[in-house]
Amino acid sequence: MRILVINPGSTSTKMAVYEDTTPLVLRSIPHSTEELSRFNSVTDQFGFRKQLVLDELERTHTEFRFDAVIGRGGLAKPVAGGVYAINQRMLDDVRTAVHKHACDLGCIIAYEIAREIPGCRCFIADPGVVDELLPPARISGSPIMPRICIWHALNQRAIARRFAMQIGKRYEDLNLIICHLGGGISIAAHDHGRAIDANNALDGEGPFSPERAGSLPAADLIRLCFSGKYTEEQLLKKVAGEAGLIAHLGTNDVKEIQERIAKGDKHAELILDAMIYHTAKHIAAQSAVLCGHIDAILLTGGMARSEYIISRLRRRIGFLAPTYCYPGEDEMQALAMNALSVLQGQVEAKEYV
Repeated sequence: MRILVINPGSTSTKMAVYEDTTPLVLRSIPHSTEELSRFNSVTDQFGFRKQLVLDELERTHTEFRFDAVIGRGGLAKPVAGGVYAINQRMLDDVRTAVHKHACDLGCIIAYEIAREIPGCRCFIADPGVVDELLPPARISGSPIMPRICIWHALNQRAIARRFAMQIGKRYEDLNLIICHLGGGISIAAHDHGRAIDANNALDGEGPFSPERAGSLPAADLIRLCFSGKYTEEQLLKKVAGEAGLIAHLGTNDVKEIQERIAKGDKHAELILDAMIYHTAKHIAAQSAVLCGHIDAILLTGGMARSEYIISRLRRRIGFLAPTYCYPGEDEMQALAMNALSVLQGQVEAKEYV
């Protein structure tokens, strides 16, 4: 089975070609801020990003023949975990969704490419709006603002299955706390194959991260909104995009920050240690969700490559459960394997309704 994988991100478009479980092509096409600034919205980037994928296929002399195209899922509406066949309703919902992210383009590009190939199917899998929260987890202190989760569902579930396989068990048999350390930080409590609690890592909950503000003092935020100093768009960027490490230190590059710390920058050390502190605090909070019954804590994402961060996290959370580190992210392979499982009849693609 030949599978084309498309994963649009904030600063890159990743694409891959798999033959069953074997990757034939793996590419990450970077995008500069200047390059993307000519587009008014994420949706407007569709043609640009699609053409880049097609150009890469041509450059690598890849035959334009696929059994399936699978894209990273967008932020349309909450769904259960799993693989979904892309349909018109999904495309319409993604285009009109409140939350906007480059991942929204995954299903649109996958659909448009698949329709050009006879017999080719198109899917998404485990989008960032997978919602399996317990009823109490949805309740906030205001009935007009229920809790929602936007998190790294695809990578977290892939890492959970990988860990389970390594210890000879099933994901559905384990209680896990998983923390994805990326541009945003998502932390979820996985109870026997369901993420029963997770934070909104995109725009307003959990620890601050390289690019996100995380939870903020609500009254102070309201006063800022009515101060007249900022537009709505500017304030949204101060929550996601121009927040966290980049707001405090002028960069979201953890390696650069660690180099500054090594040269004696005490302010950089304080801010990075504060991010680690708040991340550990939110990981520990998920232990209450699982009533202390935790088989393992799994740390993943790009920042999991940092020994500085991982060692200090272990120091604070190691007492909760055995802690394992899976640096980077497994999204491309996870998408390919999800598509393959449908093509081989192991699972049935769900209908998006």
